[in-house]
Amino acid sequence: MRKAGVVFALILAGISLHAQTDQKEQKRVISVIPKPTQLAVRDGQCTLTPSTAVYLSPKGRDSKWVAEYLAQFLARPTGYQLDIKSASGSRIPTGSIQLALTDGDASLGTEGYTLDATAKGIMIKAARPNGLMYGVQTLLQLLPPEVFDTVRAPATVQWSLPCVQIRDTPRFPYRGMHLDVSRHFFPKEFVKRYIDLMVMHKMNVFHWHLTDDQGWRIEIKRYPKLTEVGAWRVDKEDIPWEERGLPDADEKATYGGFYTQSDVREIVAYAAARGVSVLPEIEMPGHSSEVFAAYPEFSCRGVWIPVRPGGYWPNVDILCAGNDSVFTFMENVLTEVAALFPYQYIHIGGDEANKERWRECPKCQARMKAENLKDEEGLQSYFIRRIEKFLLSKNKRLIGWDEILQGGLAPEATVMSWRGIDGGIEAAKMGHDAIMTPISHCYFDYYQADPSTEPEAIGGYTTLKKVYSYEPIPSVLSEEEAHHIIGVQGNVWTEYMPTTRSVEYMSVPRISALAEVAWTPKGSRSWDDFRSRLETHRRRFEAMGVASSNGSYRVAVRTAFDVPSSALKAFLETEQINPEIRYTTDDSDPTGESPRYEGPFPITTETRVRAGIFVDGTRKDRPVEKVIVPHLAAGRDVRYRQPFSDRYESHQFSLVDGLRASLDFRDGSWQAFEGNDLDVIVDLQKQCDVRTVSVGFLENEPARILLPKSLEIGVSTDGEFYRLLEDLDHDVLDEEGPVSTHEYIASLRNAVPVRYIRVRAKSETPIPAGKPGEGGNAWLFVDEIIVH
Repeated sequence: MRKAGVVFALILAGISLHAQTDQKEQKRVISVIPKPTQLAVRDGQCTLTPSTAVYLSPKGRDSKWVAEYLAQFLARPTGYQLDIKSASGSRIPTGSIQLALTDGDASLGTEGYTLDATAKGIMIKAARPNGLMYGVQTLLQLLPPEVFDTVRAPATVQWSLPCVQIRDTPRFPYRGMHLDVSRHFFPKEFVKRYIDLMVMHKMNVFHWHLTDDQGWRIEIKRYPKLTEVGAWRVDKEDIPWEERGLPDADEKATYGGFYTQSDVREIVAYAAARGVSVLPEIEMPGHSSEVFAAYPEFSCRGVWIPVRPGGYWPNVDILCAGNDSVFTFMENVLTEVAALFPYQYIHIGGDEANKERWRECPKCQARMKAENLKDEEGLQSYFIRRIEKFLLSKNKRLIGWDEILQGGLAPEATVMSWRGIDGGIEAAKMGHDAIMTPISHCYFDYYQADPSTEPEAIGGYTTLKKVYSYEPIPSVLSEEEAHHIIGVQGNVWTEYMPTTRSVEYMSVPRISALAEVAWTPKGSRSWDDFRSRLETHRRRFEAMGVASSNGSYRVAVRTAFDVPSSALKAFLETEQINPEIRYTTDDSDPTGESPRYEGPFPITTETRVRAGIFVDGTRKDRPVEKVIVPHLAAGRDVRYRQPFSDRYESHQFSLVDGLRASLDFRDGSWQAFEGNDLDVIVDLQKQCDVRTVSVGFLENEPARILLPKSLEIGVSTDGEFYRLLEDLDHDVLDEEGPVSTHEYIASLRNAVPVRYIRVRAKSETPIPAGKPGEGGNAWLFVDEIIVH
């Protein structure tokens, strides 16, 4: 069993070695994002000139839009006016760009392409026009970053690219980016710019969140008051989002906006001319209170309420499921939506539908009785199924957030799994397609760097590196089930993004990381390689005038057990390239005079490591602080009998990595279990004399993190028979307030030989009455299992 410790050490050591290799080879890196599947660099270069033309193959009539896009794109920075010609029966001049549709290579699929650049010219081949478009995007990234300038580039720029041979296909067919325009309305020009950002990253579905409690944003001709009234709210932008109360009756609604149907057609056409499909979302039955400002009769109470100017939780005012006129209304709305959007899917939301009004509503209760529905969850399923049946009659398919699984999934629905990965797993095991967009990795409204240095965000902490680390295929799925995971999506909820610049800042460059997750094969991805290519990619963002983030300047402390020296070693890592990291181990804050981190260093006793990044002698961020405790189980093998959650940053060795967790449940050192018990076996890999075993837990009732009901710690020499340690000493740390850590210590009078340790803790699920989230799943947050 020593292999586990060796692998753990080598994984972390490999990060450092790879980074050094990339730094040496950086000048030869082809900085294309997402990384192509296969790429070979050859000697020489190809240069575009004013006489360069674009030639279409005889089969290329359907791909003329790709040639037009390329010619228009290049005209702006280069000043060249590229002619578009037919390759039929004519000699292709040197330096030309050829776009060829071919059906001779089925392995390219509908979106793959090949790109062959030589000194004589460029050839891009694909089976479908979208594949040619992706080849064009790669071609643009092979040119100097100034090709993305929004104005004419300097005349000194030479429009050359290296000679390369590329064969490229996407990993997933669905590669999406979401934009919430309800919380804040953004003009159609920005929506197009957002689509352009998607296009350069080979993302192919724009998820347009058009309706929510804070505003209805799409014109529906049959119901004009949806935009006349529902698109506008009282301006309370000077008040924090969650503190905005309902407006007074005499306050005028002036903040908002909407897209006319002409606007929608323009945006859909703009996206289609770039290979992007537009997925509209019309929220139902919850997140729909803005409807009742215009048409209160569609609510359970029939009472007018204003459009919410800010946060609304719990959102109890939802569409009445017992009222047939509600379904007539929704079907009429969806009829117009279906006519505007050619994409095969329509998103109907389905998330966070509070059932309080349904429980009180005579019509809803009568509907449940008439349809023989067990409970309100069944009523939601009835609602979704009825809407799906209508959409199918319009040749559209339904997508919903993972709550549509509650009460039974509609027959042909696709699940968008956001509350973690469980919804996607459940859908795939049922034979339904799923799109993975877990809040843990794919929500770009979370902070991406130290909150004290960042614009206000909704909370959380999702760094660029964490986005890049996401693996969309859950390991519990069989090969057949995994085929139902059709893709990934990044979500941009805009409660705290009132401007277009703030949307860009929160989205870029995290979109780059997710694009590579969606496109590039898992085995071809490397964080250090990506980070190196991103340096050139940032220059493209600068050329475009995009407000991108520089990422986190926070230092991450990691550990690994070094087998040859039997020592626990500390690694200091960061998102930044070639950072100057300085650290201390004497409880002082690091300064410009503190030791500079040059590589992993051993930890032989309990040590408090503080570290920060310095630029020109000044620390860029608050110092990170981690307590590292070497002990007998550090770096050893852990077997989980219940899975831990992927919604929080942790890994297979989090319980034995020597890193103590803090009061912050998002600090990356807690191992989280949602509704599951803790049940793990630690293998010390040899018999050791053991005196104490301790394990820490977090209590944070507002976050639904509760202490375990019970705890058992057992020890064994053979892994079969476990001796239950008695006289557990419950040592409650002296913490004030509702948030505290607790450590349970099992002590022995005399040391005993032990190889295996089993720790079991019973979750407080379901959450007891009177506590936040009562009746739901409790979270169990577990710190280090320390063995001495």
